[in-house]
Amino acid sequence: MTAIALTIAGSDSSGGAGIQADLKTFAALRVYGASVITALTAQNTNGVQGVHAVPPDFIAAQIDSVFSDLKVGAVKIGMLPSSDVIRAVAESLRRHAQNIPVVLDPVMVAASGDRLISEEAVETLRAELMPMADIVTPNLPEAATLLGEAEANHENEAVGQARRLLERGARAVLIKGGHGEGRESVDHLLGRDGTLRRFAAPRIETRNNHGTGCTLSAAVAAGLAKGLGLAEAVARAKTYVTEAIRTADSQQVGHGHGPLHHFHALWQ
Repeated sequence: MTAIALTIAGSDSSGGAGIQADLKTFAALRVYGASVITALTAQNTNGVQGVHAVPPDFIAAQIDSVFSDLKVGAVKIGMLPSSDVIRAVAESLRRHAQNIPVVLDPVMVAASGDRLISEEAVETLRAELMPMADIVTPNLPEAATLLGEAEANHENEAVGQARRLLERGARAVLIKGGHGEGRESVDHLLGRDGTLRRFAAPRIETRNNHGTGCTLSAAVAAGLAKGLGLAEAVARAKTYVTEAIRTADSQQVGHGHGPLHHFHALWQ
């Protein structure tokens, strides 16, 4: 049976993040990708020039359409620009995704530093979607924002924030360490049972890191859609993203933060 994953996210007109990165990741990992677009962005490797939100009722219609026809094996959620959009997605998933793994990537700021979600929407995200997700995948700044705390400066602080996100209702938390320092980029996976797993990879110096968070969470969703357990899905996603970053400089796309090489296994 064909593994199918659904991404609910914003469109990146330059193709490096959001819906485009998710679909590339699904395809690279041999998963069929479906999509629900929550926002259009005028965006390139230098930054975000504009955001146009899709009306919540049309987002719900997209979700209804996909689930009425496709057997979705996992859902990845990315950019949700407003509280109304978050509520529409949450209500739709209550109808359709009760027994389907959900990966929530709380996208708040683009790699360029441009903010992609309102302050009000952050609270709605915490209340409406975080408890529904099987795993929440914030980077260090996003974890701090979700908790209203300062950004973690070392691994122990990151793990502590993961524990507090569990206390806020998350079922599992993967705190991504790409924004940290040191020779390794370390991600921490904390489950509701208290099991802590550490995933480390050499830190790669490159400016071509556009869409890294989107790609990692999409890769986790792809693994879940194929029936992998959560820890295995995260481990394979970490390996895939590390190689996509390592080979990113073989591409020459744009003048700013270029994209990862999603298809590194197929062509260089």
